[in-house]
Amino acid sequence: MLKSKLYEKEIFEREEKISKIGGEKKKIEWGSQIRSYIFQPYTLVKDARTKYETSNVSAVLDGEIDGFVKAYLKEFS
Repeated sequence: MLKSKLYEKEIFEREEKISKIGGEKKKIEWGSQIRSYIFQPYTLVKDARTKYETSNVSAVLDGEIDGFVKAYLKEFS
């Protein structure tokens, strides 16, 4: 009896810890994207959360996302 209660408590604490680490989850649906990539007629990458924009789409696709990271940290820190 005591073991089962301790086990339940441990499971609850683990789930709580995981949910804190995971943060807020959003539904995957139309209009809930974080970033928009526009290739034509002009080039633009826009972050919907921070409103940060850059016209260098190829650099973002190559992994250069420092501007987005800095904007996010500035906005939510």
